[in-house]
Amino acid sequence: MGFWDTITDLVEAATPWSVAEAEAVARESTEEDTAETTQETKAAAEEEPAEEDAEEEEEEEEEDEDEIVDPKETLEEECRNSKQCAPAKHHFDECVERVTAAQAEGTNKEDCVEEFFHLAHCATQCAAPKLWSVLK
Repeated sequence: MGFWDTITDLVEAATPWSVAEAEAVARESTEEDTAETTQETKAAAEEEPAEEDAEEEEEEEEEDEDEIVDPKETLEEECRNSKQCAPAKHHFDECVERVTAAQAEGTNKEDCVEEFFHLAHCATQCAAPKLWSVLK
C-alpha cells in the first residue's frame, strides 16, 4: 500500500458522504400475493422457531469469541486520549465544534482534515514503540 493509498483511505474514512445509499423499488401487491404470504406465515409459525433461534445465538456467540482485537487500534485510542496528544486532540475538537456550528448556520467553508492528520500522526508515533513490545 502506497502513501497515496493510505491518505485516500483516511480521507474516505473521514468523509460521511462516501456512503452509497439506495432505495428499494416498491412492488404492487395483489390479493394472491397476500394470500400466499398469509399461508407462509402460518406455516412458519407452526414450525419450531426456538431451535433455530438457539442455533443462531450459538453461531453469533462463536463469531464474537473468534473476533481478534487489533492491539494497534487499542494503543492508538489510548494515545489519542493521553497527555502526549492532548494539544492535537484539543485543536481537532475545536475545529469539529467550529465546523459543526458553521454547518448549522449553512456557512461551512472549512474541514478538519489537517487537524485529523495531526492527531492521527501523534497517536501513531505514540503507539509505535508500545506496539512492537506487544507484537514480540
